[in-house]
Amino acid sequence: MLYIKRANRYFPVIEPILKANGIPDDFKYLAVIESNLDPRITSSAKAVGMWQLLEGTARDFGLTITPTVDERCHVEKATEAACKYLKSAYNKYGNWVSVAASYNAGMGRISGELTRQDVETSLDLWLVEETTRYVYRIMAIKQIFENPYKYGFVLGQRTCINLLPWMKSM
Repeated sequence: MLYIKRANRYFPVIEPILKANGIPDDFKYLAVIESNLDPRITSSAKAVGMWQLLEGTARDFGLTITPTVDERCHVEKATEAACKYLKSAYNKYGNWVSVAASYNAGMGRISGELTRQDVETSLDLWLVEETTRYVYRIMAIKQIFENPYKYGFVLGQRTCINLLPWMKSM
């Protein structure tokens, strides 16, 4: 329920940025599984923000990080940086499934494994469990968000104020 409430706040910010950058709308669910839509979260690997960007990656894609400023916590700027990464990965792989897997494992790992295992897409790779499940987690959270009642999430009227387009008809 917390993720759905946060989606009401952040999806209207994220969706137009994804669209403007030519990134499929479903990548908003990547942010859900990365950070639970918490723009201030820090992982044990020191990835920060809603898109869980490591410091080097964040700088590579134009974000400022100083002792007093960390743009990985700025939803709009971090989303723009994530879009740059996603577009770069799409230019490399030509399919969004491998792009999503590379967001978790890194482009170097996915590229190396595609070559080493001689397959076309990341769905055919033997990878560590976290990366193997990653794309399926995105699809699962999408199903839950698009069909909350089907999965036991009953939303009251208060929760439905300013809801996502797919929930307005409920």
